[in-house]
Amino acid sequence: MESIGRLSSRVLEHLSDPVVKSAVKVKSTILGEASSFLRGKNFVELLPTIVSPITDPLNHEVHTTRFTYYDQEYRLTQSMIFHKQLACKSFERIFIVSPNVRLETSEKALSGRHLFEFSQIDLEIRNAKREQIMSLIEDLIITVMLSVKRNCSEEMDFLSSDPSIPSKPFATVKFMDAYEQYGKDFETILSASFSEPFWLIDFPIWEREFYDLLSEDKRTLKDMDLILPHGFGETLSGGEREWEHQRILERMGFKGNDPEELSWYMDIAEGGELVPTAGCGIGVERLTRYVCSLDNVSRTRLFPKVPGQSWI
Repeated sequence: MESIGRLSSRVLEHLSDPVVKSAVKVKSTILGEASSFLRGKNFVELLPTIVSPITDPLNHEVHTTRFTYYDQEYRLTQSMIFHKQLACKSFERIFIVSPNVRLETSEKALSGRHLFEFSQIDLEIRNAKREQIMSLIEDLIITVMLSVKRNCSEEMDFLSSDPSIPSKPFATVKFMDAYEQYGKDFETILSASFSEPFWLIDFPIWEREFYDLLSEDKRTLKDMDLILPHGFGETLSGGEREWEHQRILERMGFKGNDPEELSWYMDIAEGGELVPTAGCGIGVERLTRYVCSLDNVSRTRLFPKVPGQSWI
């Protein structure tokens, strides 16, 4: 266990780091510009749901946090996927700047891309298709990067960062095509070889969660990741959602999910009250790391939480 004195020294050192301060300023600009962009597209901003009886089961190992308040069990909200889908009953277009706490396993500490407390720009649109979301995000990314260059020139000069503004449409790569050509590390290989962001689409059914909409071929999903170039990797996941009760049950059976874990959501689905939606979540720290050309996402927050480490 690290001593209190040593830890406090690290905190102060991090808070005074000019790289950190520059990156946090850039991240503030990214958040402000993205929010303005979405409001200009008639999105309604919602406040985040921090704890909930239900949350995203995710498709990888994390430590689960649960607590009981009176007679109700709650969990930390690992993503707002179900809440976003339900919110589209009320509004056609919604977004949330949502904090996420995912207690990742300690081997993620050295990736440079993982924090166990991070932020996402979550958005969802009723009756939307994947391609609509992709086009919207391309416009958002271009708008945000132009704003950073215009409003954070001093910080970008200090960081020696000058990422190029991507052009539309972004390139598209199919998951299985990349997997067959490069093997299981294809994302790392492709990210290092591209000079602009690109889309990874059509993930196989076994690769993602039950709520990603299954395509007509019954093998691939109508989803996508946005992969950043120069080795910075994935910064966004999303796609179209399952919304019919029987299809959700079938997908949960395939993935081994327990419907009881999502009981009130499943009750709503059984009543035919879910609506078809599509959306995504953008990792704010990962996008900031790319824009600022940083080695680690921990330098994009004043109080970073790194998996498996004693930190701020």
